[in-house]
Amino acid sequence: MPASIPELQQRLAEQRYVTDRGLAVSLFIALKLGRPLFLEGEAGVGKTALAAATAAALGTDLIRLQCYEGLDISHAVYEWDYPRQLLELRLLEAGGAVDRAAAHTALYSDAFLLKRPLLQAIDPARTRPAVLLIDEIDRADEEFEGYLLELLAEFQVTIPEIGTVRATERPLVILTSNRTREVHDALKRRCLYQWLEYPSFEKELAIVRVRVPEASAQLAAQVTALAQELRTQDLYKVPGVSETIDWVSALVALGHDRVDEEGIGETLGVVLKAREDVDAMRGSRVSELLARAVTRSSGHA
Repeated sequence: MPASIPELQQRLAEQRYVTDRGLAVSLFIALKLGRPLFLEGEAGVGKTALAAATAAALGTDLIRLQCYEGLDISHAVYEWDYPRQLLELRLLEAGGAVDRAAAHTALYSDAFLLKRPLLQAIDPARTRPAVLLIDEIDRADEEFEGYLLELLAEFQVTIPEIGTVRATERPLVILTSNRTREVHDALKRRCLYQWLEYPSFEKELAIVRVRVPEASAQLAAQVTALAQELRTQDLYKVPGVSETIDWVSALVALGHDRVDEEGIGETLGVVLKAREDVDAMRGSRVSELLARAVTRSSGHA
């Protein structure tokens, strides 16, 4: 456990995650108080990456639950391995008379329990607390949010066949949302809250330099400035920091040490993920953005 906020930032930096003090403070408090951390913001600003970096920085496991419409308990918490249970029952029957109580105990035991992410995170057998990432909770149904309330309040789940399972080592829970819909206040009240903005030019450039150290200083600065310019445009899908990193990596792979229109034209599909956006950024419009980006980045190359 980091003893201070600067130590936490340093540990995250060692995992190539650049964080400002505000986010580091929220994460530090979540660790100290054992409270879930709710991260909300646009896609690609580093919410999921923070959970992975935190797990690595703490030297523990990352357990990820990817949310989607229709997510239910059997995929999020647990289910029984019915084929193996049936096979075991047949073996018991083949061995002679079957005692119903003994068979029930044998079949509904840990050996036949398929532990999904939520149960894995609060498994009493864990010897160290994990980092539990509940990713894109806004994509799950509202009913699933209600189920999470018990888990986040008590760190326990009830399995009818065997009883209540309680965590002996509470996980650090990080929930993320891209705000495709509003998450209920009841869930947010159980969490610490942090909104993640798109980073400033200086912070994004620092991230790029850490994540793509092989890129020239000129290329890193120009691509970062260009990504910042793209976010000012009326796009169907605004590029996130992850797209900026991918864009720099792609240009490095193609042998570029600076940005030019040819390189942009060849790699627009790396940073823009909608046909309308790619078409809109070709020709004179991208030339104008490039000129502004080169000017903006000139003092950082």
